[in-house]
Amino acid sequence: MRKRPYYSIRTGRNPNAPNISLQLFLRLFKELFLSFEEKDYFQESFGYYCVDQDEVPGKLGRDISAVLLRKLRKDNLWPILDKYEQYSEDDLFDMIEFLHDHISYPVDGYYHDYCDCGWHYSEFDTSKGREEFRQEVNELLRDYSSGYELSESGEILILADSGMESLFEAPVPTEDTENIRARVASAVVKFRRSRSSLDDRRDAIRDLADVLEFLRPKVREVLASKDESDLFELANRYGIRHHRPDQKTDYDKPIFYSWMFYYYLATIHAALRLIQKGEGVEI
Repeated sequence: MRKRPYYSIRTGRNPNAPNISLQLFLRLFKELFLSFEEKDYFQESFGYYCVDQDEVPGKLGRDISAVLLRKLRKDNLWPILDKYEQYSEDDLFDMIEFLHDHISYPVDGYYHDYCDCGWHYSEFDTSKGREEFRQEVNELLRDYSSGYELSESGEILILADSGMESLFEAPVPTEDTENIRARVASAVVKFRRSRSSLDDRRDAIRDLADVLEFLRPKVREVLASKDESDLFELANRYGIRHHRPDQKTDYDKPIFYSWMFYYYLATIHAALRLIQKGEGVEI
């Protein structure tokens, strides 16, 4: 699959290339949905039409609108081809996540040739369907607004700042899932959610600082005492971990929170590698 943009997008000559609008995204989303629907990727969940049996329901039953109302607490989203033009950004993101949850690659079935009815499948591969869907929809999401991506867990997240992508892709170098790896992963998702508030982002930074606090005894063994204390000074100084009158609170939080988040995430990676090196573990 081609990974680099085509010429006019790559050279900046295409006016539709950067930051596509919601209106354009909705048009492209409709075509994306149709391309997967025509290949029967939604047959398992949404069912299909048969000339002999009429409407054959899928796993979600006969009333998809009711399912959406129950799951999303929203009405007037289905059928997609009739409603997509009225979607808000929140509606669109909800539907992308919903489709990711209910897409599956058709593996095996039979062709109903009467009146050229079509394929009726009975075996599906959910993982493959979701992977293909993510690849396609992420081409759109990364160019929409400030940039997003659909994660493997099916959640729309904010793209990493330019140059910071490797921090999200790099595995956390530890075998301690409960105290370190899972907490770091949770903080990353909390920070990157498409609708994360400033409070969510501050909490994510605090969570990372707590991981460093957990590592502090071992960090002391590999760093000088001043360097070790400096790791925590940032969160303490800017009102992340404590609430004191001498803390700085009058600053541009969106900018500073991003800086602090990446600082702590990178520091955790560095600290873990220093600890491993001090323990004689090859890195």
